[in-house]
Amino acid sequence: MQPSMRMHIAAGVPPPTASLVSKSGTLAAKKVLLPTFLWLGSAYLVGLYVSKQLHQKSVSFDEIFAQQNTPEVEEARKKALLVETYGDPRNSLLNVLGWTK
Repeated sequence: MQPSMRMHIAAGVPPPTASLVSKSGTLAAKKVLLPTFLWLGSAYLVGLYVSKQLHQKSVSFDEIFAQQNTPEVEEARKKALLVETYGDPRNSLLNVLGWTK
């Protein structure tokens, strides 16, 4: 047994390497978990806010367009946007507000 180990045993103190190993694992976990939870919580809240805003805008646009959806307006829109040739832009992947419908 080394002399330094005898001193620690005689004093009733654990060797310095034992305390570093046991504490570093829990300390490292705390340093990783807290920022991860903060980041995930923030991302969730931002996503929730954006989703709510998109839903509100979608509802308000639907109300506006419902007032103007006459057969004459729809026919003029089909001719102007060449719906028969290029497809309906309402069904496009880029139409974010129409995804829930």
